Amino acid sequence: MNNQYSIKNFLPLIIIVAIIVIATITKQLVAHTWDVHAVMYDFMGLFFIVFGSFKIINLSMFAQAYASYDLIAARSTVYAHAYPFIELTLGILYLLRLYPMFTNSAVLIIMLISTAGVALALSKQEEITCACLGDLFKIPMTYVTLLEDLAMTLMAGFMLLFS
Repeated sequence: MNNQYSIKNFLPLIIIVAIIVIATITKQLVAHTWDVHAVMYDFMGLFFIVFGSFKIINLSMFAQAYASYDLIAARSTVYAHAYPFIELTLGILYLLRLYPMFTNSAVLIIMLISTAGVALALSKQEEITCACLGDLFKIPMTYVTLLEDLAMTLMAGFMLLFS
């Protein structure tokens, strides 16, 4: 695996996550509140909607890239093509605070499986393009991808335990 990545390789990801963080903080400031659960629900909702939207732009290329490392997508093209719509649905459920037990359980399961696939791909030291932003940006799969998946897994787990 090429370990010679620079910040430029991750700039689109950094900018998009920064915008999501700013939007999440702004929403809390406008509501005149700072609740950890609300922050996580808003962040995860915006995250899934934004990332899911990028994946839909070129759905077939996303599905192909995603199948190269996701454990379920590798076995099911239906799942690979449905995944961005699953993300969009989860994002909407988070923002509307609907079915929190279902939403957090689904995210926990999906992200655990995704984390396992990313960890396996990283262990093989293959150079793979991360499908996290669809086919629009060529972001290398690194431990940043693993950290992103783990963070979403931990937030969903936290919300399941403490909601």
